[in-house]
Amino acid sequence: MKKLMSLLSIIVLIALAGCGNPTPQKPGESVQTSAGDKGEKKITIAGNGGVIESAIRDVIAPKFKEETGITVNYISGLSGEILSKVELQKNAPQIDVALFVPVDVIRAKEKELIVPIDESNVPNMKSVDSRFIPVENAAAPAFGLVIAPAYNTETFKKEGLKSIESWNDLVSPDYEGKTAFSDITNDWGFNTLNGLAISNGGSTENMEPGLEKAKDLAAYSNTFYKNSTQMMPAIQQGAADVTVMGSYSIGELAVSGIPIKMAVPKEGVPLQAFSAGLVKNTPNSKEALEFINYVISEEAQALISEKGFYPTVEGMKIPEKYEESIGLKASDKTFKPDFAKFAEIRAEVSDRWAKEVTPELGKKLK
Repeated sequence: MKKLMSLLSIIVLIALAGCGNPTPQKPGESVQTSAGDKGEKKITIAGNGGVIESAIRDVIAPKFKEETGITVNYISGLSGEILSKVELQKNAPQIDVALFVPVDVIRAKEKELIVPIDESNVPNMKSVDSRFIPVENAAAPAFGLVIAPAYNTETFKKEGLKSIESWNDLVSPDYEGKTAFSDITNDWGFNTLNGLAISNGGSTENMEPGLEKAKDLAAYSNTFYKNSTQMMPAIQQGAADVTVMGSYSIGELAVSGIPIKMAVPKEGVPLQAFSAGLVKNTPNSKEALEFINYVISEEAQALISEKGFYPTVEGMKIPEKYEESIGLKASDKTFKPDFAKFAEIRAEVSDRWAKEVTPELGKKLK
């Protein structure tokens, strides 16, 4: 009898032990999380790669988690790609906060893919510089910038070239094809076209003078670049001495030791921002709004400006290390583009660029 009881005890202990252990993990399966892990708050942010991604992943996300306990997952991609994802997932969002360029903020608002943002749900909006807001009640401007010409100061000094004082100065045989201009499909390229239009008697409403001037821009250039990952190496390796790009990229190159300086043409440079939009129907709206409110706080903007972005909060300045390369003086002219018009005409103008401007590449090079 004692032997039988002992045997039964052993069987019961084995059964209980089996209940307390997880099922053996099969190949390709993830390990189950504990109850504590399941309760962790998480949000997903989608935005540009490069310096914006590193700013959020390495600086903003850790500080935000430290203060709120919320973990940030980051997905990188171009603004237009992110807009497409948000639209595709509109019935079951997988992105909580989307970082858009101004034109895509307007598109997202028109398509009702984002929830309106103002002081009522994001209190720190009260301190934001309104010049960075692409459209009212849509998104929070988080990464401030201008899109401007820039040039290699050592090359210009060595060859006795005059500094860039107008958007028209970008069109010159003096640069011998050593240019890095963006294709119009990129925001940098579209703003270059807008600058050329303004400096030749046109406007965003009338791009015709800009398109004509862009043909000469193409004729003195070897190629048009698709994105910053192609353009920045061209500057770093000395393949290009003249460019038009976001001020944050110019600042990044300058602090890395490249002799580059931003030029502010007399016609002005467009002031804008990558803005944080709250994706409609996200189940994590409370946490997402906390993030958006934090990213436009003075604390976060100070951290973001260390990456070369202009603070979007009124009264804040860019760090001293960027002043020489991308600092804006009080006398420098800036303007807020008509982003709604940009969105309206972009497809038509892009088609004309491809048919009329791109074929002129290199025609005036020796």
